[in-house]
Amino acid sequence: MNSLERRAVALLASIYALRMAGLFLILPVFALYAQDLTGHTPLLIGIAIGAYGLTQAILQIPYGMLSDHLGRKPVIAAGLLIFAIGSIIAATATSIEMVIVGRAVQGAGAIAAAIMAMVSDLTREEQRTKSMAIIGMTIGASFVLSLIIGPVLDGVIGVPGIFWLTGILAVLAIGVILFLVPTPVRIERDRSRNLREEFARILRDTQLLRLDAGVFTLHLVMTAMFVVLPGEIVRHLGLPAPAHWELYLPVMLAGFVAMLPFLITANRKRVTRKVLAGAVAALIVAQGVFFFGHTTHTGLIAGLWLFFASFSLLEAMLPSLVSRLAPGESKGAAIGVYSSAQFLGAFAGGALGGYLSGVFGASGVFVLAAAVLGAWLLLILGMREPRFLVTRELRIGTQTPAQAEKLAKKLAAVPGVAEAIVIAEEGIAYLKVDTHALDERALSKVSALG
Repeated sequence: MNSLERRAVALLASIYALRMAGLFLILPVFALYAQDLTGHTPLLIGIAIGAYGLTQAILQIPYGMLSDHLGRKPVIAAGLLIFAIGSIIAATATSIEMVIVGRAVQGAGAIAAAIMAMVSDLTREEQRTKSMAIIGMTIGASFVLSLIIGPVLDGVIGVPGIFWLTGILAVLAIGVILFLVPTPVRIERDRSRNLREEFARILRDTQLLRLDAGVFTLHLVMTAMFVVLPGEIVRHLGLPAPAHWELYLPVMLAGFVAMLPFLITANRKRVTRKVLAGAVAALIVAQGVFFFGHTTHTGLIAGLWLFFASFSLLEAMLPSLVSRLAPGESKGAAIGVYSSAQFLGAFAGGALGGYLSGVFGASGVFVLAAAVLGAWLLLILGMREPRFLVTRELRIGTQTPAQAEKLAKKLAAVPGVAEAIVIAEEGIAYLKVDTHALDERALSKVSALG
C-alpha cells in the first residue's frame, strides 16, 4: 500500500471502529445498568440493545445510495452527527424507553456502507482485499477490546459516561473525515440512472445477492452463537464472565494467523470462489465440533479457533468482493444493501439464538448454524469467479477540484477503463481497467493532456 492508501484506510478504519464501539462497549454492562431504569423489562432491555442494529439495517441502503450522489464525506459527517445526538439521548435517559430512542437514533447514523465505499474509492484494486481485511480486523478488535474495556469504563464513568464518551468521539471524528481524509473525485461510465434504477440493478445482480445472503448468514451465525457460548464457557471451562477475554483474545489472534495464507492465496492465485467455499465449509465443521464437543475443554477451544479463523477470513473477503463486483456508479448502493443484510443477520441471529437456546439448548443453535451455512455453501458453488480488474496509478500533478472532475470524465471515457478516481490534492489518478480491452493509445493521449 502506498502512503495515501495507508493514511486513508487507517483514518476510515478508526471511524468505523468508533461506530462499532458504540454497539459493543455496552454489551457486557448494559443488562445490569438497565435494572435501575424505570419501566425496564427483559424484553425492553433486549430491544434497547437491538434497536441500534435494526435502524442501521433499515438506513444503510439510503445512506449508501446518497453517498453515490452527494459524495461520501457529507453523508459520513451527517451520520456521525446523528450518532452523537443519539448518544446524548441515551446518556441522559432515566427510563428504558428513552434509552431505546437513543439507541435507535445512534443506529440512524448508518455510515458503514459509505465508509466502505470510500475505502474502495481510495485504494487500488490490488490493495482492496488488504484494505477491507484491515476494516474486518478493526471490527474484530473493536469487539474484543469492548469486552475488556466496557466493564472497566463502567466502573469509572458508568454506562451514561460511556454514551457521553462515544458521542464526543463521534464529534471529533467529523473533523477527521472532513479535514484529514483525502477527497476522491469519482467518475464512472454511466451516471444517467436515477436512484430507483440503481437500486433495481443491484437487486437483479445474482452475484451480489449471493454475497448479501452470505453476510446475512455469517452475522446470523455469529450473533446466535454468542447467545450460548458465554454460558458454555462458564459451565465447562470454569472461566468467569469478566475473564472471557483471556480466552477470546488468544484464540482470535491464532485464528487470524491461520487465515492469512488463504487470504493471500485467494488474491494472488485468483481462486476467490474456492477459498470462499472452503471457509464456509470450515465454519460448518466448527459447528460440528461445537455440537459434539461443547461440553469439553478441547471441543470448545478447537471450535472457537476454527470459527474465528473462518469468520476472520470471510469478514475480510466479502466486503472486498462487493466492491469489486458492484457497478462503479452504484457502489454505495451495493454496499448499502450488503451492510443492511449484515445488520439484519445480527438482529435475526439474536432472536433465533435466544429462542432455540431456550427450547433446545446450545445444541439447537449449532444445528441452526450448520443448516444456514450449508445453504450458503450451495450458493457459493453456483458463483462465477469474479472478473479481475487491474488498477493503474497515474501521476497527474496537483489539480483544482474542477480540473480533477474534468480529467476524471475524460479518463473514464477511455475504452477499457471501468472507473476513474482522481485525488486532486495528491495529484494522483487511479484507474480500474480491463487489460484485455484497454486502449493504451487513447489513455496515453488523455494522460498527456491532463
